[in-house]
Order: sequence, then C-alpha cells, then structure tokens
Amino acid sequence: MNQIIIGNFIAQKRKEQNLTQAALAEDLGVSNKTVSKWENGKCMPDYSIIEELCKKLDITISELINGEENSDKEIRKCDDEQILDLLKRTQDLEHDRKKQVGLTIIVMGIAFAAYGSSLRGSIVRDFFSGVMFGIAIPSMIIGLTITVAQNRRSK
Repeated sequence: MNQIIIGNFIAQKRKEQNLTQAALAEDLGVSNKTVSKWENGKCMPDYSIIEELCKKLDITISELINGEENSDKEIRKCDDEQILDLLKRTQDLEHDRKKQVGLTIIVMGIAFAAYGSSLRGSIVRDFFSGVMFGIAIPSMIIGLTITVAQNRRSK
C-alpha cells in the first residue's frame, strides 16, 4: 500500500465526482484537512469510513487500496470484508503499539526517579539525583499523555 498513490487516486476520483474536499469531508463527517491529508499521502482514511468513502467515489475497496481502478479481467484475491478487517486490525495494532510506548516511557520515568533517589549523599550524587528527577518527571508526563491519547482514540 502506497499512501501517495492512494491519495492521488482519491483526489482523482473526487474530482471525477465533481466534489470539493470540503463537500466530501462533510459527507463523510470528517474535516477537509483530513481529506487533504489523505490526498497528500500523509495518512490513510480510518477503516470505519472506508466503505462510505468508496461509495461516494464509486470505487471498490480493493481499488482504493491498489490506488487504481481494477481491469475487468483482474481476479479479486480478497473481498471487501477481508480488506476492511485487515485495515481495522492494522489500525488497532498501531494504537496498541503507541499505548505500549507510552507505558514504557512511564516505567522509564519511574526507574529514573527510583535510581535518582538512591544517589543521595554527596554534592555530585545530589546533582545526579536532581538530573534523574528532572528526566523522570517529564518522562512520566509524556508517557501518560501518549497513553491517555491512545485510549481516547480507541473508544
């Protein structure tokens, strides 16, 4: 899947339907910036609206994924339901991976804080203890932010 090719195909089919980005976005319940990101290859449409997008553009899901119209002689290897299921699983895995990154950063922050508290005793150790706490607090905040953001997206 090449996002740029898919984006160009979306733009081409949208123009063939005499739709503006804003009109397509309104029909799909997304922003026109989102449609622009699809067309520029910066991101893919969410699996939850792909069927509606394909209906609006008068294409099949496999054509969307291939970034071109299917020839009449081409044999379909996957049906639309299988493709949608694959896209949903892929997006779910991406969200899960981002949650794991957030949790890992939180654990690292806790480890820095624990290690920093064990360094008390001299001026040099106190300095490094402060550095560890300086790293720990932002790490935990960043990790928490990533995790919360991914939890909101998955709902």
